[in-house]
Amino acid sequence: MEATSFDFWMFAAGLGIFLFGMHHLEQGLKGLTGKAFRKLLQRFTNKSWKGIITGTVVTAILQSSSMVTLLVLAFLGGGMIGLKNSLGVVLGANLGTTFTAWMVAALGFKMNIADFSFPFLAVGILSYLFLNSRPVLKSLGGFLVGFGLLFLGLDFMKDSIESIANQVDMTEIAYYGLWAFLLAGIVITALLQSSSALIVIILSALNAQLIDIFQAVAMIIGANIGTTATMIIGSLGGTADKKRLAVAHLIFNLVAGISIFFFIEELVNFTYSIFGINDPLMELVLLNTLLNLFGILLFYPFLKPFTKFLKSLFAKAVPQGETLFVKNIPPEVPDVAINALDKELNQIFLYTEEFILDCFQLGTRDKNRESQWKKIFSSATNLTRKYEKIKRLEDELTLYYAQLQEKNLSIEEARQLTASMMGLRSMIYGAKDIKDVMHNIRFILDSDDKLGTEILKMLSNHMSIRLKEIRDFIIAEEVEPELQASLPTEWLKENEDFYNATINYLYEHLTHRGKNAVPVSTLTNVIKQSHSALDNLCSSIIYWKLEKGTTLDNSETEKEKPEVENQVSS
Repeated sequence: MEATSFDFWMFAAGLGIFLFGMHHLEQGLKGLTGKAFRKLLQRFTNKSWKGIITGTVVTAILQSSSMVTLLVLAFLGGGMIGLKNSLGVVLGANLGTTFTAWMVAALGFKMNIADFSFPFLAVGILSYLFLNSRPVLKSLGGFLVGFGLLFLGLDFMKDSIESIANQVDMTEIAYYGLWAFLLAGIVITALLQSSSALIVIILSALNAQLIDIFQAVAMIIGANIGTTATMIIGSLGGTADKKRLAVAHLIFNLVAGISIFFFIEELVNFTYSIFGINDPLMELVLLNTLLNLFGILLFYPFLKPFTKFLKSLFAKAVPQGETLFVKNIPPEVPDVAINALDKELNQIFLYTEEFILDCFQLGTRDKNRESQWKKIFSSATNLTRKYEKIKRLEDELTLYYAQLQEKNLSIEEARQLTASMMGLRSMIYGAKDIKDVMHNIRFILDSDDKLGTEILKMLSNHMSIRLKEIRDFIIAEEVEPELQASLPTEWLKENEDFYNATINYLYEHLTHRGKNAVPVSTLTNVIKQSHSALDNLCSSIIYWKLEKGTTLDNSETEKEKPEVENQVSS
């Protein structure tokens, strides 16, 4: 009993070291190549078959299907990848996780694993502790630590299982048939939250002849089904797409696993005869790979109708809020979140543009056909609602900004995030400038004052032209660097010239006005606020698009920055 008890704690320590090694391996690779793989995922997932290949390759290298899934969910929420193609990535991720089993079976049982792990641990720990100032080398150290711990934990588990191989009688469990091993695989994986860890345990048990190949395959199938518990737990309280992806993952692995389970003996005999593998460990990892490959071939032809079915689920779980993109993206993926924030700013500008044009009655509807009472009440109510929507968007994005700031951002990501939020603030200031005088604009529109009407016409024309120029600048996919840097600063100068010309025009035509004319203070206030709104919108482009980008000459913006700051603060 004492030996058995000692072996149990040795096994538990080995399992803990293995899982801790997996964590360090994932974190180290994330630091070394995380962003590169994100770009790879985003670029090569525009087709389902590309998603399968990319998911397989990325998961095999990163050794973390959960990390790949998190990235897929982020891209899915940000509208960068469709649900159908994200399913392809998840299918590929299932296949990619089998690489761990191949690595362990090929190396872990063919040599003295502890001796093999020591050099990795020595170099990795020293690099991780003493190279803090060099993030790349520190991440490399973390990767080496993870790699070393992986095999050291495997050595502990292998030795402990071998020591009790003669003390454990599996006949009682085997009496219940392969179903018992299938259920054991499901339960243990769900508890460990790692199919890779259970596969290593199964390989150790098979190596020690504690179980036979048929029982091992049944446990492997159980491990593939049990690993879906991680995504199911992670989807609780999550977005609709996150829950849909979790359900898809469960259905994939359950259908493929149970289909194979009924033909385990035939499949084992078939692979033995076809591939002629004499090593049961290599036979097991081959069967694990074939199991996941079968799932891909089974579901790939039906991805389109399956996607349609998934979209009908969890309609009530669609995230609440005004935002379209960021509400679906976890802040744990900052670079994707920042791109989604850009898309939100695009939308906010369009809402702001629509609000301003409606205030000047430059919208698409024919305002002259509306009755007088509808102009006064209905239009004012709609304008207020539009402005309130813009403010709610600002609140949601500010909260999201605070959540992102708590993450481990790179210097570049922090700079881009700050630039986006400064652009948002200036954009909101622009909407507020017009909101503050929209009752004055309404008063001028309803008056018979010729000078007031002419001034408002001048403002409307200038506002309409400038808003279109800003919109075209924002949606342009490629803008020449020289033009990109010069346009917003030229707009600021043109705004100033127009403001002075409009004020001069007003004072030149003040004589011979009737008693019911619009007060001069009202006209000057509308001119001033319109000028301030356009300046704030132009400033938002300088902050958001130019300071955030890399093509802008810094010397160019520095000349304008003091002026912009003064305009924003006023």
